[in-house]
Amino acid sequence: MNQAAMQDFGKLVLRIALGALILLHGISKLKTGLGPIEGMVVSYGLPGFFAYGALVGEVLAPLMLLFGFYARIGAVIVAINMLFAFGLAHMGQLGQLNDQGGWALELQGMFLFTAIAIALIGPGRYAINQR
Repeated sequence: MNQAAMQDFGKLVLRIALGALILLHGISKLKTGLGPIEGMVVSYGLPGFFAYGALVGEVLAPLMLLFGFYARIGAVIVAINMLFAFGLAHMGQLGQLNDQGGWALELQGMFLFTAIAIALIGPGRYAINQR
């Protein structure tokens, strides 16, 4: 496999990993509803409809990543979604370590920084529209 093909395959792996893992969170929200998220959003003084942003960031954007359809935009949406998650749900854990010595927010951090990387490097050749 040549260098360009390996880079495109690596981008595909990143897109699939991030898209599938974030989509699982979105599917859970579709099944259980947005009530808890709406309550959290409202408790911070934001309008309740902001909770629907979780569906955009955890259902629509991951599908964009998985298919490579405007994947850069999907990645930016995931990154914004993760910034909201940090700000609304995880701010108290920002400087904490877990029992194994890792960052308490390592999964959320990996989601955020993987999304930023995809937004910067693009989806690669194995995508619907390479955008």
